[in-house]
Amino acid sequence: MALIQTLLFSGAPSIRSVATVGVLVILSWLLWRIIEEKRFERRYRLPNLVPGLPLIGNGHQIPPDNALLHFQKLAKKYGEMFTVKIGGVYWLFLNSRRVSNELLDKRAAIYSSRMTLPMASDLLSNQKRMVLLPYGDSWRRERKVMHQILNGTNAPVFEPYQDVESKALLFNYLSNPQAWYKAHSAYSGSIIMSVVFGRRADLEDANLRESLAVSEQFVQYLVPGRALVDHFPFLTQFPWLKSLQPWRWYGDALYHRTRMVYKRELNDLRERMKSGSYKPCFMSEFLNLGHDQEFDQDDLYFMAGALMEAGTDTTRTSLDQIIASVVLFPDWAERARKELDEVCGTNAERLPTAKDAPKLPRIKAAVKESLRWKPIIAETGIPHALTRDDEFEGYKIPAGTVVTYNHWAISNDPEEYEEPERFWPERFIDEDLDKPLQGHLGFGAGRRVCVGYNVGTTNLFIAIARILYCFDIHGADDTPIDISKPLYGIDSIPPFNVHVKPRSEAHAELIRRECSDSIITS
Repeated sequence: MALIQTLLFSGAPSIRSVATVGVLVILSWLLWRIIEEKRFERRYRLPNLVPGLPLIGNGHQIPPDNALLHFQKLAKKYGEMFTVKIGGVYWLFLNSRRVSNELLDKRAAIYSSRMTLPMASDLLSNQKRMVLLPYGDSWRRERKVMHQILNGTNAPVFEPYQDVESKALLFNYLSNPQAWYKAHSAYSGSIIMSVVFGRRADLEDANLRESLAVSEQFVQYLVPGRALVDHFPFLTQFPWLKSLQPWRWYGDALYHRTRMVYKRELNDLRERMKSGSYKPCFMSEFLNLGHDQEFDQDDLYFMAGALMEAGTDTTRTSLDQIIASVVLFPDWAERARKELDEVCGTNAERLPTAKDAPKLPRIKAAVKESLRWKPIIAETGIPHALTRDDEFEGYKIPAGTVVTYNHWAISNDPEEYEEPERFWPERFIDEDLDKPLQGHLGFGAGRRVCVGYNVGTTNLFIAIARILYCFDIHGADDTPIDISKPLYGIDSIPPFNVHVKPRSEAHAELIRRECSDSIITS
């Protein structure tokens, strides 16, 4: 006690004085930061800067759930562009296809990099996921290899998988119609497992389930401001007391779980290749071409994983959207079925195939519409980053700005699409019908479009064609489908309730005859 009294009341500098000086220093620093922030904003002219708090910006305004609806409201208020500040970084949202094309496509040389999302890029990915790599040599090398293997000329390699997995999808519908949503998860998981690693897998497969689980957790952090460290990036720089940093132990744990999933799959494929029992797939082509010598092992794991994550979620959610659309807008399905009956017979003569595509324009259009209608995977787009200052239509945008297209808002904007709430595939029946990337943003924008879009398009085409040809789908009277918000669903919980049944006994018999051998048996 005497020591404390001496420190407080002696002629030496008191603790109180030191504390006062400390507070003044902090307040001075905060004032300086606020002044610098205002100077920065005056030096540049950011498009429609949304009012927020000094230093903090707008992060506190973003809801933890359904942030896409918040960004949609801002788009309605501010028009084609608006800017928010999250974690000390300015985010420019593009709310029309016009400005998305002008910046992300026409100026791709400076709009194609990625910002570092502290949670998604650093902690969950250790800078290994190609989708989050900055625009540079590493990204170009990985992209070149993926494009070489996944381009349309290699379609015959993947068609057998698409055929057998879509047959399994039909048989699962027939055998357990109440679990239609699980059939979607099984289809999307097994087909991408086959395409990437050359082996089939059902929902009881432990490694597939682990793959789906880690992917589901990862994609949540692609939404701006989802994690605390996205608001305060400096928190990732503390190397000590990791046990007191939940973002770090959670991120590190999920990263290592993810790495082990793809390590097990790649090791298994290598063993099958040694024994000569493998089937051609993306990674077998990759290894046979010697590309594994160009990358380290973690690069290989996450290149394969990137395809798994993108393909699984996009296929499953798009099929869920198709089912909802058939219930809510049955007119389009009837027109598509008429087209299918003309090609495959009114009495279930045969299943549609990928070779029927030229005669099935409505199914091709439905693929595009399913990607446009209610996008819930990276619903604000995966953010791009501007690498140097740019000027656009009177605005001056600084280097380092994060630029992202507001996918949900664009897809639901009547200025972009006539009757956007309506599922209407015919909007895409035009001269661009056979261009998978035209008319929507479902596969991304600019030079960062999904490299596997050809495979993804065919995965959806064959599944949609066969489901519509073989099944009737009706709503459950007691639970209407609400499309004012995202139609989220997982393999254990349906996003909505519907009734599924074969169109006729002939269609049921066609499935039993053609598809029963496609089921995976232990």
